Amino acid sequence: MKKSVLSKLISYSMCIMLLTGCGAATSISIPSAEQPPQEQPDIMGALQIGATSSPEAIGSSEDAASPGSGDSSEAADSLGVAGQTEGTGQSTASDDAPGISAPTAAPDPTPEPTPEPTPFVPLRDNTPYCPIPTAPGTVTYGNDVTTIDASNLEQGYIMANYTGTCPKVKLQVIGPNSHTCTYNLNTAQFQAIPLTAGDGRYTVTVNENIQGKEYSVSYEVNLDVSMTDPFSPYLSPSSYVNYDTDTLAVELAAELCETASSDLECVSAIYNYIIENVEYDYDKAGQITSGALSSYIADIDATLENGKGICLDYAALMACMLRTQHIPTRLEVGYASLAYHAWVSVYLTDVGWVNGIVEFDGSSWNLMDPTYAASNSEEEVREFIGDGSNYSVRYIY
Repeated sequence: MKKSVLSKLISYSMCIMLLTGCGAATSISIPSAEQPPQEQPDIMGALQIGATSSPEAIGSSEDAASPGSGDSSEAADSLGVAGQTEGTGQSTASDDAPGISAPTAAPDPTPEPTPEPTPFVPLRDNTPYCPIPTAPGTVTYGNDVTTIDASNLEQGYIMANYTGTCPKVKLQVIGPNSHTCTYNLNTAQFQAIPLTAGDGRYTVTVNENIQGKEYSVSYEVNLDVSMTDPFSPYLSPSSYVNYDTDTLAVELAAELCETASSDLECVSAIYNYIIENVEYDYDKAGQITSGALSSYIADIDATLENGKGICLDYAALMACMLRTQHIPTRLEVGYASLAYHAWVSVYLTDVGWVNGIVEFDGSSWNLMDPTYAASNSEEEVREFIGDGSNYSVRYIY
């Protein structure tokens, strides 16, 4: 019996020695033979601290709860304090432990992640682009009443004038694809005539009126054209889109596009301005329909100042404003259903020519034709220009 008791005492002694070498585990009380074992509070916390604390923390725990004290709850409390300071590299003893002071500084808060910077989107250059057509006389053709200045074929236009006595004169341009455009040539001043059929051979004729709708050819010339920029005819003033650097619409376009970051935003700004500020002129439309007003040419600034116009006024105004913002724009004349009509098409980078449509809402394009989009009575507009369906292009200016 004595040998059995002695064996148990030796076993307990060896366990105490082993537990003493495990740091925080020294705070666990070993029950004696006469004393029943007490519940160990927060034993998993104590083991976790013992496994993760530094050697200095182990020594602090031993000072806070001396071996053999028999008070396991006080030892567990000291381990709990050490657990609250885990991550600082130090353990904290209880208030009663001599020589140990609790840290006064709280750990630095975790910094918030730095937000990603907003990508910089540069604004487009809204400086007005306004090349003025000239007739330098370097290359000319003609007769005693007609002059065709072909000095600027590479820029996509010719200059023409007529000094004869015929009251009705028309200049006709037939392009390499047989595309034909006709202009009134009734003044002695030079007029800019765009070459809108691309590179190739053009035939230019000057035609004098004989009677009614009959004309005779007064002069004819063939021109071989090779342009440096195929968009040149749609970026310059011409007879039907007539403007210069002093035109009010040029300055207004620059203001509207000041905050635009793309050509599409610029087109939208100009388009929306026109349809919101220009009304359809029913009186003028009636005069043209009745024949009281013939050979009509749009006055761009008058349309802007009066806030009224017909389809040709809308189209010329929009073409002027877009061209001066370096956006190629075609003024197109033809038929909308059975009505003679005018509208515009634009060229957008990475999209190409956008015919009769402009605004993209993420899924579909909206009709560009500014006449239909303006705040007019739909039924009244249809009386003059049809319903906007079945567009058929006849002339491109």
